[in-house]
Amino acid sequence: MRFIEPLEAGNIYHLFNRGINSEDIFKEKRNYYYFLEKYKEYCSDILETYAYALLKNHFHLMVSVKENVIVKRKDGKGDIQLNASKQLSHFFNSYAQAFNKAYSRHGKLLEEPFKSKLVDNDSYFTSLIYYIHFNPQNHEFVNDFRDWEFTSWHSFSDNQNASLEKLKVIEWFGTLEHFKEAHAGNMPVANISHLIIE
Repeated sequence: MRFIEPLEAGNIYHLFNRGINSEDIFKEKRNYYYFLEKYKEYCSDILETYAYALLKNHFHLMVSVKENVIVKRKDGKGDIQLNASKQLSHFFNSYAQAFNKAYSRHGKLLEEPFKSKLVDNDSYFTSLIYYIHFNPQNHEFVNDFRDWEFTSWHSFSDNQNASLEKLKVIEWFGTLEHFKEAHAGNMPVANISHLIIE
């Protein structure tokens, strides 16, 4: 899995990828759960996650890259400094291999390289949280985005356990109630339409 350029420590990014030729990358509920499990395994050490949405043929992630993450090598021979782009690539490859095996499929599953966009201002940060959560409704998978199971919305609204920076996001909006209020209407995303990477 190639990537355009290394993700830089200390920055926040909108990450996006889809199946080759818009092919479904999630066929059953278990695929979504497995994707999140592998994401946590490969990326939780190096990425902080603010929001996500997993849809049938694509996904969105909003993440920040941690600085100077040193971990033990799997072979036990010393330490290694993690690289966010490489960890994401390992994660994507791991998921694709498992998916291909499960469905007797061959070849690449995801487009290469994955897309990333630097979140470099407050307005983009706020609008992107809403955009990601609203995505299932935007693509007409559901009439109400709250009914789509596989987004980070539920971790905030139902206080579910998840590997998310929930406190940071809630503090950004002020309170949990303000966070929910921001999702209650159609938050204008026109100001970030040129930054959407779908």
